This record gives sequence, C-alpha cells and structure tokens, in this order.
Amino acid sequence: MKSNSKNLFFVLCLLMGFVVIVSNYLVQFPIKYLNLEEILTYGAFTYPITFLITDLANRSYGKKVAIKIVYIGFSIGVLLTLLVSTNFSDLISIRIAFGSGVAFLVAQTLDVQIFDRLRNNKVWFFAPFASSLFGSIIDTLLFFSISFYKTGIPWVSLAIGDFTIKLLIALLMLIPFRILISKVKDVSGKRYLKI
Repeated sequence: MKSNSKNLFFVLCLLMGFVVIVSNYLVQFPIKYLNLEEILTYGAFTYPITFLITDLANRSYGKKVAIKIVYIGFSIGVLLTLLVSTNFSDLISIRIAFGSGVAFLVAQTLDVQIFDRLRNNKVWFFAPFASSLFGSIIDTLLFFSISFYKTGIPWVSLAIGDFTIKLLIALLMLIPFRILISKVKDVSGKRYLKI
C-alpha cells in the first residue's frame, strides 16, 4: 500500500472503532423526549456510520481489505467497550457487549459481501444503500434479541425504532458517500464504474 493508501486505511480503522465505542455506550440511553423511551436509543443515530465506513473501504480497497477494516474496527471497538462501558456485575451490560460484537461482525461482513456484488450497478447509490439496508436489518435483529430478550426491556419496539432511524440515516449517508468517494482513490487495482 502507498503512503496515502495506508493513511486512509488507518483512519477508516480508527473511525470504525470509535463509532462502535460511541454507539455501544449510547445504546444504553433511551431517548426520553416525545414518549420515545420505549422506541429509540441514542445509539441508533451513530451506528449507521459504520456502514458508510465499510462501503468507502470496499469501494476504495475492495472486499478483502474492507473485511480487515471491519475486523480491526471490531477489535478496537469491542475491546474498549469492554474496558470502558461494560459493567461486569450487570448481565444486561455484558449482553450488550456480546450482542454488539456478534451483530457487528455478521452485519458488516454481510454489508461487504452485498456491496461487492452490487458495486458495478449503473445506479451509483444502489450498492451502498442495499448493503446498508440488509446489514441494518441483520444488525438490528441480532443486537436487540441477544442484548434484551427476556429482560423486561421493550426490545421489539426499540428494535423497530432503531431500524427506522438506521434506514433514514442510510439514506442520508448517501450524501457523504457520494462526496467522499470522489476524493478516495481506488487502490484495489480493480476497475469500478465511475460515480
């Protein structure tokens, strides 16, 4: 990898880890305005950024390096989450850490695979939106069921609220994707459609 390419790689890894840490912390806090406490947590607004990071990595480096960024971001995010915000005497806190890890790895890997298969679609936003959509569905189902099933927390309504926000943010993330992808060079050696 060239110097600029390595810099982007490290920036994407660090951003991924940071977003995971912030999201894992914020998911513990329901939004207590407009009667949303049983529908939405603050983590719903930050987590979808991980799909933008994965899609930028995939477009720039290709599938193999995007997976590496997912694994490195996962390692940073989950390890620091365990150290910083996991209360090991609280079962829900442990379940959140575990649920986050499982959901993240499965959803991000799915996102990479879908994006890679759709990357040459003539409609520029199809690959990032479709991969984020399916990744968000899987992430939401896995995270909320592992973290909150049979805890008394209204996890189904929280999952629906979370997914709704992820869908809206996936649409919004198309704007920075379009802007940033023109600034990020394809260093994978493959040829992709210009967007």
